[in-house]
Amino acid sequence: MIIVLKQQATDIQKDRIRSFLKERGFKVKEIVGKEDTVIGAVGAKRIDIREVEILDGVASVIPISKPYKLASRELKKEDTIVQVGNVKIGGNRIAVMAGPCAVESRDQILSIAAKVREAGAVILRGGAFKPRTSPYSFQGLGEEGLKYLKEAGEKFGMPVTTEVVSTADVEMMKDYIDMYQIGARNMQNFELLKAVGHTGMPVLLKRGLCATIEEWLMAAEYLMANGTEQVVLCERGIRTFERATRNTLDCSAIPVVQKLTHLPVIGDPSHATGLRDMVAPMSLAIVASGASGLIVEVHDHPEKALSDGPQSLYPDQFEKLMRDIQALGPVVGKSLERIPRIIPASLGSSAPAASEEMMAGPLTIAFQGEFGAFSELAVRRVFDESSVALPCKKFSDVFESVMDGTAAYGVVPVENTLGGTINDTLDLLNSHPGIEVVGEQQVRIIHNLIALPGAEFEKITKVYSHPQGLAQCSEFLETQMPWAQAMPFFDTAGAVAFVKNQGDPTLAAIAGAPAAKCYSMEILREGIETNPRNYTRFYVISREERAAAFRSAAPVDRASLVFSVGDQPGALFAVLEILSKHGLNMKKLESRPIPGKPWEYSFFVETELGKDGAFEQALGQLKTACTSIRVLGTFTAAH
Repeated sequence: MIIVLKQQATDIQKDRIRSFLKERGFKVKEIVGKEDTVIGAVGAKRIDIREVEILDGVASVIPISKPYKLASRELKKEDTIVQVGNVKIGGNRIAVMAGPCAVESRDQILSIAAKVREAGAVILRGGAFKPRTSPYSFQGLGEEGLKYLKEAGEKFGMPVTTEVVSTADVEMMKDYIDMYQIGARNMQNFELLKAVGHTGMPVLLKRGLCATIEEWLMAAEYLMANGTEQVVLCERGIRTFERATRNTLDCSAIPVVQKLTHLPVIGDPSHATGLRDMVAPMSLAIVASGASGLIVEVHDHPEKALSDGPQSLYPDQFEKLMRDIQALGPVVGKSLERIPRIIPASLGSSAPAASEEMMAGPLTIAFQGEFGAFSELAVRRVFDESSVALPCKKFSDVFESVMDGTAAYGVVPVENTLGGTINDTLDLLNSHPGIEVVGEQQVRIIHNLIALPGAEFEKITKVYSHPQGLAQCSEFLETQMPWAQAMPFFDTAGAVAFVKNQGDPTLAAIAGAPAAKCYSMEILREGIETNPRNYTRFYVISREERAAAFRSAAPVDRASLVFSVGDQPGALFAVLEILSKHGLNMKKLESRPIPGKPWEYSFFVETELGKDGAFEQALGQLKTACTSIRVLGTFTAAH
């Protein structure tokens, strides 16, 4: 049953409710949601729910209709995010696990680990124990293989997963791996499920060869009832009458399961198809079905593999697949999970994690443009002098630098008072769920005409700048130097660097004073922008694990979110009415096309947080009114 607590329930009342349930033989789990706090009570005992309803602090009691209780979405509405080492699986992420079917030697697993890591895999897979149909087939290296797998994972900064086949090996394996894998043939090995569940570690549970969805979820219930909450479900194909492929990949099971359970679901195209040429297209089908990740077999020399060579990708095929998944991600509202590329030389029990290593030294901050750009000026205003500014050519490069750990934070423009919203930034925020908005900075844009030292104003023939910079200075260009040709360039500061490198005194650029100073150039005219009320607002972005540290510097008062609504009259009005009802002052509202979905739109909103938890209360109601909603971040508004 689900016990929904009153919002004002005290800790003493909660303790009494838990004690009451435990005394009657129930296993109790408290779930704190954004709207309500609930207590899940699971057990074989039967009880009159009226006995629970009259307890102090109880708002209501709801029976769970499904036979799987802890795994049911009835118990927990929000998606579970499973943490495996420094990798998160679930939500809007696509986490890719890759490696050989079997660990064959130390050199083999180290070589493959390096290649899949470089291509973008975040978890290393490899079998140390191989349950095979034939007793004469290769059965794995056992504990020796586990040692090689652990070494490869540590060297390349990847958590590892491998299959456990015997209850006798469960305790021994804990020291080597980050996630247990329960294979299809052991999905209903209940004693093994109990033993693995007792460890409390993450588990990858594959669907049985002939298992129904309910049987699969009941196997997950065994794991959760015995102690682990970190369960990832894996669709790997089922056995049917069709023999053209090794198994029949049941992509339809993925959205079905996601409605039934809060647990993340991934797919295994390698075992599902058994054919190398089919792995890539079926991987994309799995992602398109809404899966939170893939587990893919990769081998340097599949023709020589001791296990499942015909279904293993070559490293270059896997690298192409990762690029295809990255391209598909925005269409389904997901992005590839990344882990920092800064990897400690060695990781012992007392060594810090990769993200902690990054925190220890000077912070690297990514921005779009060249040194001297207005974006770098925003960086310098937000971060102290010890920070290292990292110039990036494209906005997407800023996001990628933050995602892969090259930069701790990024600074990207979101709006200009004259040019309006920077749509690229909104689209990138929407397609990178692992990134949050954590801060804001406003910069007054003062444009200057910049040229080589000694250049003469009357002899300038071409003026380079970003198209927005040229537009913002159009009146000056048209009235003060009509003889000069305006030349679009990718960046204002980059235009200054270009003019300097050309060494031509007839060329000039439009940019800020910091760019002139950075490149030792001369300002011929100052403040040439048409409208002096020219400001650009920048977002500070970071990965989730750094968000709290940045926000702690000042109380947050603003939220940024994106949502979509149904195609029906009044759908948008219903959302805006919720914001109004809770006293939330909306600061911005824009519609954006949804990539890959012609003529469908999402809405970007910035709102004040209000008082006394008003935003959190409104958010609970917005989830009901919207078909999808995501908070991009909360931050302190720049006033």
